[in-house]
Amino acid sequence: MSLHARNAVSLVNRDESDRFRPPSDWFVTSRSDGVYVARIGVTSERAVDLLHALSVHLDPEVDVFLSDERSGTEWGGTDVPVSEFRDALGRMRFPLATYGGVEVTAVGPNDQLSLTSELQVVIYARSDRWYFLLDGLGLSERTELPAPSWTPSRSSLVSAPELTAALTAAAARLGLATRAVPVSR
Repeated sequence: MSLHARNAVSLVNRDESDRFRPPSDWFVTSRSDGVYVARIGVTSERAVDLLHALSVHLDPEVDVFLSDERSGTEWGGTDVPVSEFRDALGRMRFPLATYGGVEVTAVGPNDQLSLTSELQVVIYARSDRWYFLLDGLGLSERTELPAPSWTPSRSSLVSAPELTAALTAAAARLGLATRAVPVSR
């Protein structure tokens, strides 16, 4: 291929706003009663990776909560070192992104990061610093949330033994207490 032909198909000389960011990476902000909220929409793999990357900005110790929609089991613990939370999250990355249906939350004194069971990242904070971090990561701000494309229910979630094993191992590694939630019918 000649140099001229290669340059003609290259994206380098094009002025495209989405060149370095997929159009699916976005966040919507709001503020209510002094709490800043950012709802982030990305692919399932990116959501888990983003939660892991953003958790480095939390306080050194956080309260951690896991909730499995399939079994109705919840785990919780306080004063978990954020480094251990990040390690456990990294180990659960693939099953979480593959199966969904699990809520993961880390809570500090001023910030809360959550991965919803629909694989959407939500941040609650007492300052707007997260907005700047999200913008710096290449996410585009939207004015409103798109319509939800998937809302899991226990009956619609397929069995995920790999995810169940990863959750159980993470809860044990982090020293989280278990509590079963009654199944509503």
